[in-house]
Amino acid sequence: MNRTQHVAVEHASAMPAATWHFLNMNDTEITLPEGLAIESHVTVKEPWTARGAIDEFENALADAQIDWEESHPEPTAQEIAEREEFLAAEADATYGGTAQSAYQITADAIEESRSLSVAFEHGMGEEVAAYLRYASGDRIIVETDPGKTADAQVVVQGVEGTVSVAAVDVIAAAGSTVNLSIVVSSQQRSETEAFTGTTLRVFADADAHVNIVRTQALDAGYTDLDDMGLFAAERATIQVTQTVLGASHTYTGLATDLRGAASRIDISTHYLGHDDQVHDFNYIVRHHGQKTECDLQANGVLAGKSSKTLRGTIDLIRGAKGAQGSENETVLLVDEGVHNKTVPVILCNEDDVAGNHGATIGHVRDEQLFYLSSRGLSQEAAERMFVIAMIEQAAIEAPDDEAFASVLHVGETILPGFAKVFEE
Repeated sequence: MNRTQHVAVEHASAMPAATWHFLNMNDTEITLPEGLAIESHVTVKEPWTARGAIDEFENALADAQIDWEESHPEPTAQEIAEREEFLAAEADATYGGTAQSAYQITADAIEESRSLSVAFEHGMGEEVAAYLRYASGDRIIVETDPGKTADAQVVVQGVEGTVSVAAVDVIAAAGSTVNLSIVVSSQQRSETEAFTGTTLRVFADADAHVNIVRTQALDAGYTDLDDMGLFAAERATIQVTQTVLGASHTYTGLATDLRGAASRIDISTHYLGHDDQVHDFNYIVRHHGQKTECDLQANGVLAGKSSKTLRGTIDLIRGAKGAQGSENETVLLVDEGVHNKTVPVILCNEDDVAGNHGATIGHVRDEQLFYLSSRGLSQEAAERMFVIAMIEQAAIEAPDDEAFASVLHVGETILPGFAKVFEE
């Protein structure tokens, strides 16, 4: 049986372009303790899913590289000369020229590499993704034929004193549809260190549709790592729905390359913070293709002494003409002891694009509490009602029986009697 070594990742889930350091939001630190058993408590729904070679995703990306190079030829000698002339003029400018940040230098190097594999990234960073791949053992492959539909379910069970991880690759062929449900749950509170996690790579070929629903309903005492790296070709659409209810610490990272023209991603995140939970979210969407679209929506309730950080970056890269990106978060702060940090960021290097971001953050208003109290509800009961509503929504929208049962379990743990109230 393999056991974990001490692992500390200091800059996990890093923002592409850092903001002020004193905000303590640019990244996060994840520490895995020594001595945990690495065990696979993962079940996979057949027949669509199988464990296979790890090179299927790389092969799909290599084929896409060939197609992309045909439609994006290398710069001509004249274009290279004009760029060098421009940079030389900038360097000699009397005002000191254009100062490039570390982000800009790195971003330029990635674009100039003209490599899809170099540009592909994980939301939590390659170091975390590599550890999750190591801990997972065999990779789970979900692959479709052109024009076909595949339904798959992966269940990760948290067990006290262990690291239980699933690594999943989705390769959706042209015109195909993939529906993937990921459920992360446990049976009881963990009194010692315990980790769960998933690392997911998605390749959506032209006109493919990929629908991912991840439901996390762990008991207290667990740390959950949710890492995703997504690639979309021409007119491909990806829908990601994340529900985060349990665990003591959660880390969520998602990065997307909208490489193909008219490709799109929609991300919908619902989270509940209670007791002293800590949630960390990091989203990165890169718009490469023309007329690409993204929509990031996050809705959460923070109660008790919970805390949450959300970093959302939309990057509108030169050449993504007609691209549109939008991100918005709504946070209800139920108790005075909660901590919330939200940083929506839009990076732009193209003029013919549209980017929108916003956040609505606030406590339950006094007039709302007064109205509820006039109906016989105490402040504690009123605040409890908002927590119940978030769990009820998760139960109603659960994609399958496994997810539904896990939501009821964590609801009963947080609010004894929830299952009976919900059934009524």
